[in-house]
Amino acid sequence: MPRDHELTELLRRTSRTFALAIPMLPEPRHEEVMVAYLLFRIADTLEDAAPWSRDQRIEALHDFVELMESGSARDAAVLGRRWREAGPSDHEGYLDLLDATDRVVAALDRLDPEARSVVRHHTIRTCRGMAAFVSMADRKGRLRLHGLEALRTYCYAVAGIVGEMLTELFLMEGPEVRSVEAEVRRRALFFGEALQLVNVVRDVREDGREGRWLLDERIDRETVLHLAFRDLKAAAEYTRFLQEADAPTGILSFTALPVRLAIATLEAVRNDGPGAKIGRGRVTAIVGRTMVDLANGSPPVPATGWPGADVPWDEDWRPVLPPPPWEAGAGPPTPEGFAAKRSVAESPIGEA
Repeated sequence: MPRDHELTELLRRTSRTFALAIPMLPEPRHEEVMVAYLLFRIADTLEDAAPWSRDQRIEALHDFVELMESGSARDAAVLGRRWREAGPSDHEGYLDLLDATDRVVAALDRLDPEARSVVRHHTIRTCRGMAAFVSMADRKGRLRLHGLEALRTYCYAVAGIVGEMLTELFLMEGPEVRSVEAEVRRRALFFGEALQLVNVVRDVREDGREGRWLLDERIDRETVLHLAFRDLKAAAEYTRFLQEADAPTGILSFTALPVRLAIATLEAVRNDGPGAKIGRGRVTAIVGRTMVDLANGSPPVPATGWPGADVPWDEDWRPVLPPPPWEAGAGPPTPEGFAAKRSVAESPIGEA
């Protein structure tokens, strides 16, 4: 399948880490993951639309779900123009992506049927989860989470589902990768949670300015940092299982690079506080080191030498997503309800 240069440019303009990692993937995974990333970025833009009210965001996410379920590229063009004109963001890349919603949906329709079904299904799941959390906000869209359970469930809705979707796409590589299916499925949601927790602790001040208070002030920051490092341990194990299964080098690079960058970012935040980032020179060095290590057969992510490398992760935790507000009888979920929702799901995918 020839690469869509317009979508590639949109990827570059709407992402940092994944714009580096996605081009490393072999086909058809490259095209599948790029389309999936752009769909999830559209959902993120609708969820995070600071100028919009709570109800506007919920309506947009509902429309996006309906588009994924039964809409056409023509429907996508109408929605994309409407969303852009409503001004959900001042980020030009995000606005141009909304304007190209029809191109992204057309690219989704060109995917292999199995991959298309996977991407569509998980896009719907994350939109439903996002809408449930948006419904907890006040009328102006300001959201305040209470407790670690709510934070973890939020991270699952916006990122843990991504880990599960990617895992299903990687398992299409063949019997070698499927030989470690149980191991990577168990770690998939923690992979996503880890990357999102890094964003949360790094961007806490910016999120607050935009009306999102995801870190409960009663939760010690060190507790969240510790959880993030533990999750990164699960993510590192995920990459090693793929390596043991002889997964393509491009998949190993794609999975290892975000983990290594997240470890470096989390260490910077621990040392320098919220807002700390790693510079371009450090990013370039991490990319180069990752490529060298994989070429030499070394672990995709070092097994030692970073906080959390020797700490067991919470492998029994499974989230239960609250329903979206448009379902019959589903009132806005309450933050206090999360403690009661904690359970161990029988399926590694969780709630559909």
